Amino acid sequence: MSLRLAVLISGSGRSLENLVQQIERGTLGAEIPIVISSNKDAYGLVRAKRSGLCAHTLQRSDFADNANYSAAVFTEIRARSCDYVCLMGFLKLLLIPADFVGKVLNIHPALLPSFGGKGMYGDRVHNAVLAAGVSESGCTVHLCDNEYDHGKILLQRRVRVLPDDDAQTLAARVFEEEKLAYIEVLQGLAGRSRG
Repeated sequence: MSLRLAVLISGSGRSLENLVQQIERGTLGAEIPIVISSNKDAYGLVRAKRSGLCAHTLQRSDFADNANYSAAVFTEIRARSCDYVCLMGFLKLLLIPADFVGKVLNIHPALLPSFGGKGMYGDRVHNAVLAAGVSESGCTVHLCDNEYDHGKILLQRRVRVLPDDDAQTLAARVFEEEKLAYIEVLQGLAGRSRG
């Protein structure tokens, strides 16, 4: 049985593209019935459509509050009988309903609980890592709860912070680990669902 994954994006969709490639290669037994973007201009929508995926936008500004926004997102996800929700650069806070507790995953470009929380995404994270002078960074795949970058950690992968790093060079190395980490976690979930 393959996993049915809803993918939520806000930006470039590079992680979505990696997920599609791994599914096509047979590395991961999964399908993507729906891609939802919080940003109508997200390049990830172009990537999704290029891959033949059903993709559309739900913008937070079109809803009265987080509760109504989250309810609309999960209505779309339920309508497609998705097993798990993968946040891949999704920048809006989701309120997770009871039937999806333990089924919403996120990846963060740092070693949580450090360098996480509201407003900590993209180069902001990598600049904070560099400013702190730490010797390593990495990425974290975790289960989501109703707080930013919070919830049970499932997997972390680490990279050295090099003396001449800037946000872009560090981000590039971290992203290579992100591509591996998310797939590894999903492979584990797929194996569990078969067992």
